Amino acid sequence: MSKKRNGKPTVKKEKDFSRKIFKILSKDPNKLFNYKQIAAALELNDTKSRNEIIKELKYLASKEKIEEVERGKYRVISKADYIEGTIDMTSRKTAYFVSTELEDDVFIPTGNLNKALDGDKVKVYIYNRRRGRRPEGEVVEIIERARTEFVGVIDIQKNFAFVSTANAKMYTDIFIPKNKLGNAQDGDVVLVKIEDWPEKADSPFGEVLRVLGRPGEHNTEIHAILAEYGLPYDFPVDVEAYAQKIDTSIKEEEIVNRRDMRKVLTFTIDPKDAKDFDDALSFQKLENGNYEVGIHIADVSYYLQEGTILDEEAYSRATSVYLVDRVVPMLPEVLSNFACSLRPNEEKYTFSAVFELNEKAEVVNQWFGRTAIYSDQRFAYEEAQSVIETKGNTIPADVSLTGEEYQISNDIQEAILKLDDLAKIMRRKRMQHGAISFDKVEVKFNLNEEAEPIGVYFKVAKDANHLIEEFMLLANRKVAEFIGKQKPQKTFVYRIHDEPDQDKLINLQTVISKFGYSINFKSKDAISKSLNNLLAEVQGRKEQNLVDTLAIRTMSKAKYSTENIGHYGLAFDYYSHFTSPIRRYPDVMAHRLLQHYLDGGKSVDEEAYEEKCNHSSNMENLAANAERDSIKYMQVKYMLDHKDEEFLGVISGVTEWGIYVEIVSNKCEGMCRIREIKDDYYTFDEKQYALVGEVTHNLLQLGDEVYVKVKNADLVKKQLDFQFLGKKE
Repeated sequence: MSKKRNGKPTVKKEKDFSRKIFKILSKDPNKLFNYKQIAAALELNDTKSRNEIIKELKYLASKEKIEEVERGKYRVISKADYIEGTIDMTSRKTAYFVSTELEDDVFIPTGNLNKALDGDKVKVYIYNRRRGRRPEGEVVEIIERARTEFVGVIDIQKNFAFVSTANAKMYTDIFIPKNKLGNAQDGDVVLVKIEDWPEKADSPFGEVLRVLGRPGEHNTEIHAILAEYGLPYDFPVDVEAYAQKIDTSIKEEEIVNRRDMRKVLTFTIDPKDAKDFDDALSFQKLENGNYEVGIHIADVSYYLQEGTILDEEAYSRATSVYLVDRVVPMLPEVLSNFACSLRPNEEKYTFSAVFELNEKAEVVNQWFGRTAIYSDQRFAYEEAQSVIETKGNTIPADVSLTGEEYQISNDIQEAILKLDDLAKIMRRKRMQHGAISFDKVEVKFNLNEEAEPIGVYFKVAKDANHLIEEFMLLANRKVAEFIGKQKPQKTFVYRIHDEPDQDKLINLQTVISKFGYSINFKSKDAISKSLNNLLAEVQGRKEQNLVDTLAIRTMSKAKYSTENIGHYGLAFDYYSHFTSPIRRYPDVMAHRLLQHYLDGGKSVDEEAYEEKCNHSSNMENLAANAERDSIKYMQVKYMLDHKDEEFLGVISGVTEWGIYVEIVSNKCEGMCRIREIKDDYYTFDEKQYALVGEVTHNLLQLGDEVYVKVKNADLVKKQLDFQFLGKKE
C-alpha cells in the first residue's frame, strides 16, 4: 500500500461518484433523494459536480441499483437485497460474503469492502441476482467488528508509525499516531488496537497496547501467536488470589454425601509429560462374572462455583491451549495441577459414570453421580502399552516413568488386560456402526532447555491410547443418552457433528483417484465404510498424511450445541463432553447440568446455554488455530538449523504459483515457486492438479516424491520456501 511519509495517512482522491452516491441512498433506503440533497451530503456546490451527480443517478438507475420514483427523486431498489452475514477475506484482498440466507457465497471485490475486515458482521447489498450473472456484493454497513486487536511489526517514522501484520487476510496496515506508540521501538512485534477508521483515510488508526518483543525471538513469537487469537497467557492477579484461597482439603463430612469408592482398585493412564490428570479408571470383577468399570472425572464443578470471578475467567477462556512448548490452562495451577488432578496416592472428589459390563462389553447397569476415589497408581501410555503387549507385570526401564524397571501387582495387570479386551470389543462395534477411524499422525518435538526444537517424532495411537479413548467415549455417550432420552426433553450440552459436505467428498474423490482409491457414494453407511477403508489402505504409504488431511477436511467441524443432531464421525445418536473438565468448559457445564437433573431439577434456559455453546465452540477454534501456528513456528525453527540438507518430500498441493511439498521425515511443509523450478517451463493444469513441463511434458502432481532444500525460513510468517532439486526416480 502506498503511503505519503509526511506525518499523515494518504487520502484517496476518489472520483468514483457512483459508489459515494449509492452509499448515501443506501444509508436511508426508504427516503427519496434529489440531486440537490446528494450534492449537499457530498458538500459539493459547483455546477459541474451537480451535473456529474445527475449523470451518475441516471447511470445507477439504468443498472437497476436505484429507481426514479418521482421525476428527479430516487431511492435504492428493494430492501430485500440487503442481507446480513460475515466477511470471509481471501489473501488477494477480495472477499466472500457468507450468510445463512444465501445458498452460495457472494463475491465482494476489493473496492466494495468499504473498510470491512475478515470475520466482520456486515450488511451487504447484492447486485446481479438475475440468473446467469455472477452475483457481487457491496458492504453498506459494518454491524460488528470480529476483532479490533492485531499483532504486527511496527515501522516508526519521524511523526507517526505503521503496523503491518503477517496475517494474509488483513489487507491494510494500521496507522499509529506518535502519541499512541507506547514504548515501542522500530521493528518491535506489537499488539495494536484499532480505534477509528476515518472516512477518507487509507488505513485504520490504532494504538499500541503491548510490546511483545523482537521478531524471531522464541517468547516473542509464542506470545504473538496467543495475542493474534486474543488468548491470554497469564491469570489476572485477583483470579489467581481467589483460586489460592479455595479450601482444597478432602473432608469426611463431604465424602458422606458421595459414593465412597476409595477402596476400589483405581489408576490413571496419561501421556508421560501430563501435569493434569482429568480421568481415572476403577475396575472390579463382580460375583456374577461381570465387571464394574468406573470412569472417574475430576469434580471441577465442586470447586468452580457459578458466578465467581474464577468461573467467569474459566468461561471466558473456555479451553486450555496446548502450544508446542507450554500449556495455557483454563484453570489456575492450584486447581488444574493439584486439587482437581487425580494424582497417585491421593484422595480426590470425582464425578463418575460407573458401568456394569458383561463379557461382550454390553452395558448391563449404569450409575452417575459424585464420588470419592483414591488413585493407586499412575501409568504413562507407554507403560500400559508394555503390559498389553507382554501380558506381564514387569515395566521395563526404557518405558518406565522413573527410568527404572519395576513390577506392578497382579490385580492391576489383570485390570489393564481385561479393560483392553473390553475396549477392543467396543471399538470394533463402533466401526461396524459406521464410526470413522481418524488416527492422524501427530507431529511432536523434542525440545532442549531453551525450548529449541532438537528433534521431531511422530505420536501414534496404540492399544493403551484406544483403551482410554473407548472408556471416555462410553462415559460421554451414556451421560448424553441418559439426559437426552428423558421426557419431557431437558436442555443439555451436546457435542454434535454433521455429515460430510458432498462437494468436499467429490473433491476428495478427484484427488485420491490419482492414487487408485475411491469412495462409494451409494449411502451414508457406504461413505463411512469407504472412508475407513481408505484411511486403512493409506497407512504407512507416502500419500498417507496428504490423504488423512484431505479426508479430515471433508468433515464438518464438530461443535457444541443444545440441539442434538448426533455425532456422525463417532456414529453416536447422543454424545457430549463429560470427561475433561480441567481443560474444557463444556464438560463443566455437563457436570452441573447432570447433577441438577439427578437432583430432580427442571430444564434450564436453552437460549442461555446455546450462547455458551457457541462461545465454547469459537474459543475451541481459536485454540486449535493457535496450536497449529505454534507447530508451524516450531517446524520453521527446526528447518532453520537444517538449511544445507537435502530432504525427500511429497507434493501435497499444486497451484498456479507453485507446488507445496511436505517433507516425509518431519512433516514440515513449504512452497517451491513455479518460476524457480528450472528444469523446464511449467504451467498449471487444473484438471490434473499438476504442473506440466512445456518441453519435456514432465508432470509434477499430487503425491509425487521430490527432493528439496530449504531456501528461506520466515519465523514471523511461519513460512518455508524450498528449492526444488528434482523428482525421485
